[in-house]
Amino acid sequence: MRRAATTTEPAHRLSWRQALAWRLERHHLADRAAPPDLIRVVSEICGLHAQLQSSAELSLWARIDGLERGAVHEALWERRALVKLWGTRGTLHLMPSAELGVWLSALGTHTNRGMTGHPDIDVLSDAVGRALEDRVLTREELALEVERITGSQTLGEYVRSSWGSYLKPASFRGRLCFAASDDGRVRFTTPAAWVPGGIEVPDSTDALPDITRRFLAAYAPATAEDLALWWGVGPARGRKMLAALGDEALEVDAGGGRAWMLAQDVRGLAAARSHNTARLLPAFDPWVVGASRSAAALLDPQHKTRVYRAQGWLSPVLLVNGRMVGVWKHVRKGRRLQVEIEPFGGLATWARRQLAAETERLAEFLDSELELRWAPTSHTR
Repeated sequence: MRRAATTTEPAHRLSWRQALAWRLERHHLADRAAPPDLIRVVSEICGLHAQLQSSAELSLWARIDGLERGAVHEALWERRALVKLWGTRGTLHLMPSAELGVWLSALGTHTNRGMTGHPDIDVLSDAVGRALEDRVLTREELALEVERITGSQTLGEYVRSSWGSYLKPASFRGRLCFAASDDGRVRFTTPAAWVPGGIEVPDSTDALPDITRRFLAAYAPATAEDLALWWGVGPARGRKMLAALGDEALEVDAGGGRAWMLAQDVRGLAAARSHNTARLLPAFDPWVVGASRSAAALLDPQHKTRVYRAQGWLSPVLLVNGRMVGVWKHVRKGRRLQVEIEPFGGLATWARRQLAAETERLAEFLDSELELRWAPTSHTR
């Protein structure tokens, strides 16, 4: 049942302090998960942003206690419990293989991201799928096969010329995913061949609401604009996605602003309490990707450009009780791990101690000797 536009004040009032405490729990950042829960964690945060494979690994390091080096590699390339493909917002993601059908069905509803508007995109995507059927090919091998199938050198050049622009639609349509690289060469195959036992793709009328539920379960309270930005569509589409949940979604007052969450989560969010948690999150972390860009409770607006940078780059952040309060960076030089922490303002003593402990934990994970530097408190840049 679809809900009419809300004209009354929300019945539930929640503070951002409560909301962020609840969200920290959902992201396994308050109490970390155990290594066997790796796939579950990936599922519950709606996948891992994988523009940088190292960042995807560190996103799990931040959420899983005792994660071993190589665990992501093993889950992805050996067990195939994860799959790498172009996903949400047309960016590279790692998704649980067992849930891939839902994501592909929802991604297939996109009318942007190159899915429509190009006269050759349907032919190219079909040719890519045929070329990769039960096969693993490098980019050049795929380009040659596309040329053979279509008789068009132009379509082959599309495969060669751009990293993802012409391959994203094939990925969205379930015709392409990544296979393990060979001697540094990127290789592709199809999800049907990659996922153990194959995949089931539900109807999009069920899949898209499922994706909306998953987002709200990890990133609520959120506005239609927050959902739309995360999913990679316009605000009107975000409002339709929320409306499709009917009474499952509830409008609440979050710190004086209207936002949405799953009705079943209201009681748990209202009961959430902060336990003074400070974490280091890597570049492109899902928390940062899914955070509201307009909520000052998550990030002081004057520092927004330090986190959400040009050309879609998302900085590594200091997260204190769910609030982004600084940036950090690390460089490995031989056995040394050089970490620099740069708060935007003053930090409580307990937060500094926890962040210092996080750098030691990172050095242990990377099997390195730590060199920690605290940069002076930064100002607007």
